[in-house]
Amino acid sequence: MDTAQNSNQSAAQASPSHGVSLGEAFRVWLRVAALSFGGPAGQIAVMHRILVEEKRWISENRFLHALNYCMLLPGPEAQQLATYVGWLMHRTLGGLMAGGLFILPGIVAIMGLSWIYALYGKVGIVAALFFGLKAAVLAIVLEAVLRIGRRALKNRILVGLAAAAFVAIFFLGAPFPLIVFAAGLIGFLGGRAGLPQVQSGGPSNGAEEHGDLLGEHIPAHASPNRRRSMQVAAIWLTLWLVPVLLLVLFLGRGDVFSQIAIFFSKMAMVTFGGAYAALAYVAQQAVDTYGWLRPGEMLDGLGMAETTPGPLIMVLQFVGFMAAFRGAGTLNPLLAGTLGGLLTTWVTFAPCFLWIFLGAPYIEVLRGNRALSGALSAITAAVVGVILNLAIWFGIHTIFGQVQPVGWGPFRFDAPIWDSVNLWALLLSGSAILAMFRFHIGMLPTLAATSAAGIALYWAGIIA
Repeated sequence: MDTAQNSNQSAAQASPSHGVSLGEAFRVWLRVAALSFGGPAGQIAVMHRILVEEKRWISENRFLHALNYCMLLPGPEAQQLATYVGWLMHRTLGGLMAGGLFILPGIVAIMGLSWIYALYGKVGIVAALFFGLKAAVLAIVLEAVLRIGRRALKNRILVGLAAAAFVAIFFLGAPFPLIVFAAGLIGFLGGRAGLPQVQSGGPSNGAEEHGDLLGEHIPAHASPNRRRSMQVAAIWLTLWLVPVLLLVLFLGRGDVFSQIAIFFSKMAMVTFGGAYAALAYVAQQAVDTYGWLRPGEMLDGLGMAETTPGPLIMVLQFVGFMAAFRGAGTLNPLLAGTLGGLLTTWVTFAPCFLWIFLGAPYIEVLRGNRALSGALSAITAAVVGVILNLAIWFGIHTIFGQVQPVGWGPFRFDAPIWDSVNLWALLLSGSAILAMFRFHIGMLPTLAATSAAGIALYWAGIIA
């Protein structure tokens, strides 16, 4: 009798009230991970198609509510969205499975490419390959601006917020957390006052008319609980910060591993707005402050992340790899680079699980709150301005070899030196933009074509 009861309990746990077993969810999340190319815009579109349209696990409104919360968080919004939905479906284990599978292919791929880059990056044909990759990256980032902009900027208020965010970060050098706070406050007050609010979202698919497996109720595990929240915070803060403290204690703050742990832990807390905002921050610090990379190498890393599955923020693993590879000390450089890359990945993604497991229950109970929806929509709009800033930054450093600071009153920015233009980079970037925007050629064929063009230019002796 007891055995039968235990068997029934196990079966109930394997197939929760929504009827999706953990095994079926594993297969679906594995599929999502394998298709997670194209940056956050493409990854969110894949999840929307599979989870909302095809599987009907979650409704359109609930998906968008979770997406807006993840856009508010520091770190990669697509990975956090997968973690959120996995947690809703199958508690903490489901969140770990969905979020972990989402980044696993990228960890393996970026590590392999980092080894190749470290060993052969200065070999002409490899450099030519990445020269071609960088040209297509600009088109991909511009496409992300348009995709997210179409979804987020549904009225003049949100368009104005995006424009203001761009001016603040590009011309005034305003810190992104301040931009997020200001946009969120404006949206919150606007929501309370009844100003026009339009949630960002994808295409209508009828999910609301036909329902979804989760329903609109809040699962028991998704209800806020102060004791559970304290336990979640204690566990994940320990997993995240204890390794950092141990490195500083035993190696000292000046050691490259301590610097990696501290820097990327800070990054995990302050780089709001997802991968694109994080890349702008890391590029500035890793290139200008620490000297771990040169501007061209940051673009090489982004090219790697664009050609492999997983979130774009996986480029940080490449940054950590190269930092430790060049500061290996007595360690074997490749071993040091591998450890540095894995350490970077750990301190980057451990906080992502903390934000979801700690905050999602409170976000669930606030669904339908106009003030919160206004704040989340406003923050999403501000992120569009930040992505535009990143697109211009990448464009300048891809096409021009040199920049110079320019200032008018409070306005400061780096302007390209026109004589330093790389005509072949300009031609390849223009071709990539034309291919993707005019002829609607996909991201991967475009990347393959520009990479092949880079190799052809090298074989022809045009680029060194």
